[in-house]
Amino acid sequence: MRLGFIGTGTIASAVVQGLAGRGHEIRISARSKVSSEVLEANIAEVQVAELQDILDHSDVVFLGLILQAAPAILAALTFRQDLRVVSFMAGADLDRVAGLVAPAHASAVMMPFPGIAQSGSAIMALGDEELLERIFAPQNSVFMLRDAGELEAYLCAQAVLSPVARMTSDASNWLAARVSDPAQGEAFLRQLISSSLAGSSAADLVEALNTPGGYNQRLRQHMEDAGMGADLAAGLNTLEG
Repeated sequence: MRLGFIGTGTIASAVVQGLAGRGHEIRISARSKVSSEVLEANIAEVQVAELQDILDHSDVVFLGLILQAAPAILAALTFRQDLRVVSFMAGADLDRVAGLVAPAHASAVMMPFPGIAQSGSAIMALGDEELLERIFAPQNSVFMLRDAGELEAYLCAQAVLSPVARMTSDASNWLAARVSDPAQGEAFLRQLISSSLAGSSAADLVEALNTPGGYNQRLRQHMEDAGMGADLAAGLNTLEG
C-alpha cells in the first residue's frame, strides 16, 4: 500500500520501522527532523516528503501529531475524499479526527506501543478493523474496542506497563548486586515475565505461583499487605477521573 505519516515522533517512528520490508511505499513528514532522516537513511522504502505530497500520494495516512497542534497544521492541507486516515493522537475520537481531515474518511483511531517496531505488539483501536488487520496483522495483534469509553478505559489500564517495568528494573538492580552477570539477570527476568504472561491468564498465573510458603506467594502477600492492590486501583481511578 501507499502509506503516509504526518508526524514522526517516537510512536510513529516505531510504526514505520515495523512496516519496513513488507512491500509498502512509505512517505513521512520531516516532523521530527532527526527521526525522519534516520528512517529515510535506514529503510529503503521510506522517503521524506512535504505534507501535501504525502496526502496526494497515499492510500492511508497516519496522524502522529500532538492533538493541540493538529488543527493548525491540518487546516492548511487539502484532503482527498477517497483518502483513509488513521490517528495516533491521544484524546481525539473518530468524530474529532473526522472534523480535522474532512472530506477524507477517518477510518480508525489506534494506540500502538514502541514494541511495534519489532512486531509482536498489542494495538488498541477503534474503527475499521479490516484495514488495520490488513496493514498490521499477523505480525501484531489488533484489539478492537467498542467505543471511546472503552478506549479510555484501556488507556488507563495499559498504564500498568510502566510500574511493571519499574518493578522489573528494581528487581534486576537488586539481583545485580548479588550475581556475576547483571545483564543476564535482567534478561532472565524480562523473558520470565513476558513468556509467563503470554502463555497464561493473569489469574491462572497467580494461582499457579501460589505454592504455600513458596517465594512467589510470600513476596506477593508481602506486597499485598503493603497496599499494592489498593494503590494500583487508586492510581487507575485517578487516571480515569
